[in-house]
Amino acid sequence: MFLDTESSAILLLEDGTYFEGISFGSLGTISGEVVFNTGMTGYQEVITDPSYYGQLITFTYPEIGNTGINSEDNESSHPSVKGVIARQISKISSNWRHEKSFEQWLKDENVVGIYGIDTRALVRHLRESGSLNGIISSDTNYSIAQLSEKLKKSPSMSGLNLVDKVTTKSPFTVNSLCAASFDQRIKKIKARPYKIVAIDFGIKQSILDRLVAHGCEVTVLPANASLSSVLDLSPEGVFLSNGPGDPSAVHSGIKLAKKLIEYEKLPVFGICLGHQILGLALGGKTFKLSYGHRGLNHPCGLNGKVEITSQNHGFALNSESLNSEKIEVTRFNLNDQTVAAISVIDKPFFGVQYHPEASPGPHDSDHHFNHFVTLIEDRRRIVD
Repeated sequence: MFLDTESSAILLLEDGTYFEGISFGSLGTISGEVVFNTGMTGYQEVITDPSYYGQLITFTYPEIGNTGINSEDNESSHPSVKGVIARQISKISSNWRHEKSFEQWLKDENVVGIYGIDTRALVRHLRESGSLNGIISSDTNYSIAQLSEKLKKSPSMSGLNLVDKVTTKSPFTVNSLCAASFDQRIKKIKARPYKIVAIDFGIKQSILDRLVAHGCEVTVLPANASLSSVLDLSPEGVFLSNGPGDPSAVHSGIKLAKKLIEYEKLPVFGICLGHQILGLALGGKTFKLSYGHRGLNHPCGLNGKVEITSQNHGFALNSESLNSEKIEVTRFNLNDQTVAAISVIDKPFFGVQYHPEASPGPHDSDHHFNHFVTLIEDRRRIVD
C-alpha cells in the first residue's frame, strides 16, 4: 500500500478512502477531523489558529512553505493543528522575514505532514461526503486495517468541547505597550483606554492586536470565568473570542453569556465561536456544517452591502431558531445563506461569524471593532 521509499506516508479517511504521498515535518501517526482551507496565503497564521485545534488541515493552494516561518505571524505560541496535508511544499524559504524553513518548523513543533497527494480529489471528496475523520501515518509498519482500527478511536467533532485545551490558564493583560503588533496609523492614543474583558475560548493574537489598535486595554480571562470575576475588573465591554470544537458543548461560556445578557449594562461582541455562544445564550441553536467555511474570500452581506471575509468554522447558528422579535440577522453568508452576523435589537450585543481581524484575509470587516468601541463610547456618555 505504501510507496517504496523511507519517506512514504498515507492519509486514510474514515470511509476507507486513502491517499498515498510523501512524509514531511514530524514522523508519526496522528488522527483528527480532515478539513480544508481555500486561502492562497497565510499558512502560518492558519496552522497556529487555535480554532483549528486537533484537526488535519488540507491546503487547496498547490504549494505552501515558500515564505518560511517567522516569529511575528503566529496566532498562538505553537501550532494548533495535528497534521498538514498539501499538494506540494517548498524546501526553499523565499522571504526576507523568514527565520526558519516551513518543514523544520513542523519538525520542531511535532506536526505530522503529508504531501504529494491530489488535494483537488481530496477536497472534492470532502465536499461530497462532508468532513471526515482521518489519520496520517508515516509508519510503514501499520497496515490499512490497523490504521482503520486506530481511526475508529478518534472522536467526532459534534459534541466535543475543545476550549479547555486552548484557553489561558490564568488572566493576563494586553495594551499598547505589550501587544505584539498593530497598525500604528489607526491606533488611538488615549489617556483613558477602553477597558475590555476578553473571554478566551482560543483567542487569536491578531484579535488582541486589533482591539488594542482601536484603543482598548484587554484583560483576558479563562473560558470558565464567572460573571463576578468579569465584573470585578470593572470592564466597559466584554469580548467573546473564537475557538475550536462544538459551541453547544461550551457550557460555561454559554452560562456566562446568558448572565451578561441578563446584566444588560455592558456591550458584548463575539467572533466565530464567541458569536455562536452569544446566539446559543439568546436561545438559538447551532448545527454542524457539511464541510465548514475555511478560507479568505467568503462573501457576507445583506441589502446590497457585501464584505469579503476570512472564515474558519465548522458550525453555524440555525436562523430559524433565532427569535426575530429580539434578534436581527445583520449578514448572511452569500454562498449558502447561513447566518454570518447577528445583533440584539435595542441592546449592545452583537456577533460576527467571520474574522474581522483578517489574519490572514481581507480587511473589509475591520469596522466591527470600531462598532464595538462606539458602543462603549455611548455607554460612557450615560455612565459619566
